Amino acid sequence: MDGVRLAFARSGLSRPQTGRWLAGVCAGVAARLGIDAWIVRLVLIALLVLPGSPFLIYAVLWVCMPPQGWVPPARTS
Repeated sequence: MDGVRLAFARSGLSRPQTGRWLAGVCAGVAARLGIDAWIVRLVLIALLVLPGSPFLIYAVLWVCMPPQGWVPPARTS
């Protein structure tokens, strides 16, 4: 799991400590895209009325996106 979080962190996707509502997923995606968080939140709300799995996508991003300032654990050989 640390490898996935490291990949997300390298790509600039992390959950900020400030400006978040629930888990910070929308704020993190907005920061990565360079837009306001409310735009991403509105898109998420719009997707909730469509068939699909926005709850699942949000949950997966919540688990995979590291918190801001996350440092991967040191590897032991």
